[in-house]
Amino acid sequence: MDQAVHEPERDQVPWPRLSGLLIQTQKCTVIGGSGFLGQHLVEQLLARGYSVNVFDIRQGFDNPHVRFFLGDLCSQKDLYPALVGASTVFHCASPSPSSNNKELFYRVNLSGTENVIDTCRKAGVQRLILTSSASVVFEGVDIKNGTEDLPYAVKPIDYYTETKILQEKTVLGANDPEQNFFTTAIRPHGIFGPRDPQLVPILVEAAKKGKMKFIIGNGENLVDFSFVENVVHGHILAAEHLSRDGALGGKAFHITNDEPIPFWTFLSRILKGLNYEPPKYHIPYWVAYYLALLLSLLVMLLSPLLQIQPTFTPMRVALAGTFHYYSCEKAKKLIGYRPLVSMDEAVERTVRSFHHLRKVK
Repeated sequence: MDQAVHEPERDQVPWPRLSGLLIQTQKCTVIGGSGFLGQHLVEQLLARGYSVNVFDIRQGFDNPHVRFFLGDLCSQKDLYPALVGASTVFHCASPSPSSNNKELFYRVNLSGTENVIDTCRKAGVQRLILTSSASVVFEGVDIKNGTEDLPYAVKPIDYYTETKILQEKTVLGANDPEQNFFTTAIRPHGIFGPRDPQLVPILVEAAKKGKMKFIIGNGENLVDFSFVENVVHGHILAAEHLSRDGALGGKAFHITNDEPIPFWTFLSRILKGLNYEPPKYHIPYWVAYYLALLLSLLVMLLSPLLQIQPTFTPMRVALAGTFHYYSCEKAKKLIGYRPLVSMDEAVERTVRSFHHLRKVK
């Protein structure tokens, strides 16, 4: 990840001026502001004239206009100085979804979030916007144009999702108009863009190792991928509209590019843009799923002797081979959300930003 906040790119879509509760002199705190989404959020808040604090376990960039607070999310002593004086808090902190550390997920996503809520109240914060995930309703089966009314997953696909469900319930349940404390949750899906430390680098590394040859299923399953600037836009819109008289308090909103794309088409466009061969051989979904399940059982049996973390798992097969895209109609209606950057432009800008990973022919 880059270690400095970048100036907005020249071809960046201009941000619309909003007239919500946030005003140019108000202070915001971005928890997890050193991360991928957090850095982009900090940049856009600064560009719009807001005063910004960042709280994180590390300082991921240098900027004289940002005040950094480093510490443990579960420590109120560490967190309070970063929140006092802020009217709005964006909570973007989370372990990487690719981690398999159950204890860490529970500590950060649940215990840490409970501390965020308590500290917000003590510090006089009025608005808390959580970065949740659309995966909180995904159980490994098709979801087509899913709405926020879908029930939470009874069998979450991993520890990340399991704790994001608990985290979102906790934040939305803390909405308290009587105490002038308002909460909402933004549910993006498949965030990507410049400086992405996960999707593109991992995809390229897999291609280098010859692991991107197979398409799981027929390749027609539509999935939401969300450009990071659109996700940031949704967060700021939520903060702008979150108020005592609004309809956002205690509610969750899907924020995506609103352009579902075949999963394998998206990956292929990234790979081809960086001069790598896209996958071309098909493997039936059920074959891939049961092979992954068999491998998982084998790893479980060997766990007393060997510590292995397989990358080919039933969860990843489900993510790659099923439909899962979500409706943004609720966000459009209640906060005026529209994606600022189209999928075509988002892919082009993302590929261009990873020129250093391009394969030399």
